[in-house]
Amino acid sequence: MAVSKSLYGELNGVKVNLFTITNKNGMKAEIIEKGATLEKLFVKDKNGSIIDILSGHDTLKGHVERSDYQGVVVGQYANRIKGGKFSIDGVEYNLTKNDNGITCLHGGGEYSSSIWSGKEASDKAVTFTLFSKDGNDGFPGNVNVSVTYELTDNDELILTYNAVSDKKTVINLTNHAYFNLNGFDSGDILNHELEIKADYFTPIDETSIPVAMSQDVTNTPFDFRKPKTIGRDINNTSCIQIKNGNGYDHNFIINDFDGTLKTCAIAKGDKSGITMEVKTTLPGVQFYTGNFLDGTIIGKAEKPLTKRCSFCLETQVFPDSPNHQDWCKCVYDANEEYSSTTVFKFSL
Repeated sequence: MAVSKSLYGELNGVKVNLFTITNKNGMKAEIIEKGATLEKLFVKDKNGSIIDILSGHDTLKGHVERSDYQGVVVGQYANRIKGGKFSIDGVEYNLTKNDNGITCLHGGGEYSSSIWSGKEASDKAVTFTLFSKDGNDGFPGNVNVSVTYELTDNDELILTYNAVSDKKTVINLTNHAYFNLNGFDSGDILNHELEIKADYFTPIDETSIPVAMSQDVTNTPFDFRKPKTIGRDINNTSCIQIKNGNGYDHNFIINDFDGTLKTCAIAKGDKSGITMEVKTTLPGVQFYTGNFLDGTIIGKAEKPLTKRCSFCLETQVFPDSPNHQDWCKCVYDANEEYSSTTVFKFSL
């Protein structure tokens, strides 16, 4: 195992470093301090080639000017909050409305746009830290947050999140990696096979805001309880939920949630043979299929990011839970620690 550090670039006079973690199998993770972004993830395919399975950017300019959250850590509250507001103990907080001017998306963008401070934690891990000031994007509390990326010799990338605030607040952190298990430049992901261990998903309206906590997946395009290709039902617009999301852009409620580490999804690249198992301690996972990428954003190797060129599996607390605090835990008292773990395990 080895960790290396190099200068990636400068942003407004501040140095941005790149950390590379490599394991004994040749698997390699590259993370930059801007957004604590998982920029590249190299995995061995069935032919023995090491391929980068993340869509996104390979220049600082790309991350700053073109990013659609590719690979970043998002917070203070991942996903959407209706109307850009919520209340705690009768006090209303008004947030940055950065999604069509009506919704707060991914906390307004602070965590994903900030330069985090990276530090080698061991010969296989790097920890990134960030301080978010009380009132940033409207959220209460001075928050100290960290995320640790650890790469094991079992080809597991482990993400451990911790945060604590000096005021009662909402917290929901995730990584927004865009995966293509055939390689970032290999075309669409429609023939990838996917299993999601969820009997229920969260239905949304046409603005992607939940209209209820849960809907049964039975006899819907959202039934991934047995593996099927991502593309099989993705264009079934007779389903209002597919129409509202322009494909899949929904929270799935993980079966048997109890706060321990559980497998929530398993994906397989049809060309590479790479299998990715996702485990988490969180109650939900957002499955997104790059529905709004249209080729206008230029990504790695100066190639356009096109519709459904990749997919996301964002482990999380349910969207808009600050306005439905009975759905799942999202509010943390002053000095109460938020902690979660997500594991991406790779095999052939």
